[in-house]
Amino acid sequence: QRLRQSILLFLTLITSMLDVGKWPVFALLPPEELRLIRQACIFGSAANEALYVTVNDEVFALGTNCSGCLGLGDLQSTIEPRRIDVLCGKKIVSLSYGTGPHVVIATADGEVFAWGHNGYSQLGNGTTNHGLTPALVSTNLLTKRVTEVACGSHHTIALTTDGEVYAWGYNNSGQVGSGSTANQPTPRRVSSCLQNKVVVNIACGQLCSMAVLDNGEVYGWGYNCNGQLGLGNNGNQQTPCRIAALQGVNIVQVSCGYAHTLALTDEGFVYAWGANSYGQLGTGNKSNQALPTLINTDKERMVEVAACHTSHTSAAKTQSGQVFMWGQCRGQAVASPHLTHFSSTDDVFACFATPAVTWHLLSVDGDDYLTVAQSLKKEFDSPEISDLKFLVDGKCIHVHKALLKIRCEHFRALLNETDEDAIEIHQFSYLVYRAFLEYLYTDTINLPPEDAIGLLDLATFYRETRLKRLCQETIKRGISEENAITLLSAAVKYEARDLEEFCFKFCVNHLTAVTQTQAFADMDHDLLKNFISKASRYGAFKN
Repeated sequence: QRLRQSILLFLTLITSMLDVGKWPVFALLPPEELRLIRQACIFGSAANEALYVTVNDEVFALGTNCSGCLGLGDLQSTIEPRRIDVLCGKKIVSLSYGTGPHVVIATADGEVFAWGHNGYSQLGNGTTNHGLTPALVSTNLLTKRVTEVACGSHHTIALTTDGEVYAWGYNNSGQVGSGSTANQPTPRRVSSCLQNKVVVNIACGQLCSMAVLDNGEVYGWGYNCNGQLGLGNNGNQQTPCRIAALQGVNIVQVSCGYAHTLALTDEGFVYAWGANSYGQLGTGNKSNQALPTLINTDKERMVEVAACHTSHTSAAKTQSGQVFMWGQCRGQAVASPHLTHFSSTDDVFACFATPAVTWHLLSVDGDDYLTVAQSLKKEFDSPEISDLKFLVDGKCIHVHKALLKIRCEHFRALLNETDEDAIEIHQFSYLVYRAFLEYLYTDTINLPPEDAIGLLDLATFYRETRLKRLCQETIKRGISEENAITLLSAAVKYEARDLEEFCFKFCVNHLTAVTQTQAFADMDHDLLKNFISKASRYGAFKN
């Protein structure tokens, strides 16, 4: 079963290389130009405007140029891509757009640029003058590093590395979270209930804003007449309000549609709430829901939810790479999650959404050449030119001595002392050791969380700090009520402090279910004693 999952995941990675040719706005670009695209965003009321970044980190725009949103310095539409000089070399990490339209980006340096329609100060420059070229949003953000931006129809929010949220623009329903309905001309920190809290994810509906905290809580503010804030009522909120109905549920990602919201839990479940006239909540009917409603309970673990504030379409991706969609499908209502033949949620919006715009910044893998990393990955465990093999559990793994020496201090010392062309390994399993060697070729690991524990043991033994960190992240993504105690025990054993804290908090947040598992019954006495003591200090046993 695990082998099958690994194969499916590998196939998913291969087939998820996005074909930007699926987006009509790129239909006239020659193939050689399409192959250079590495990032792209399609927007506009008819999905007829686009920005894209090439392999050389040049930024181009094409389309109708409504309100100067192409950032070219004029209002001329263009069927031929034109370069946005000021953005070239900026390394865009996040991009969002409003329906005004306006466009906002965050760069790798943490800077924010905005341009386009500005009738409600959504560009954050203190005026209502439209911006024809990208301009730095500086007020209150100069000392901040922004990692993520999100736009509603005419407002913008930004997330900083400190976990703070800033907002500006249209505020008729309280969507900038300032406590009033006056428009916000420059970035202002959204505090109130978010003061001293760390936000890790943000999203915007047309007229509302959402934030996920590092402890899994979700806060919403702004327009709520369809129940899209998940508060159990239909009253607008001028400041952030916690979704109390999700108490005890840890959310890791939210995504907003036009007037509905999707949320993904740390266990891979999906909740939905808000407007439902097209079945976009996936509940099987068209009734609005003012409280979070669990969906997809009979599906496998979900790892991504997707929605776009310009449409009523929803999508989600499973751990094995299956993609489901529901909601508005080219005008038709699909009221329950429907399995597609797609390999990415992006394809759902390219083919089904109205308008067919992107729900986030696309990242595109090129296939016209092999990079150094891709070439190394291709040669892993290939016997043709390898000069060393490892024998583990009676199976061979073919590798290259030079690469192992370059990548790992342990092998540099070992291989300098031996000329053997075959080495037997007894301490670790074939699955774990192969994953370790593959990591040296690819910088990634591909193992279920339970097997990642064995790799964590190896990483600790070989003193591979980065591999140890990757193992911890893999284990975090795969934690569940059933395996949480097992993973906590492994974290303690291998002195993975960050993972230990994560598993501990998960156990406390799911205490009732975790204490009923066999793993808890079999828990080491000293670990159990420490767990109960720490959980008590954490307040787990208070009424």
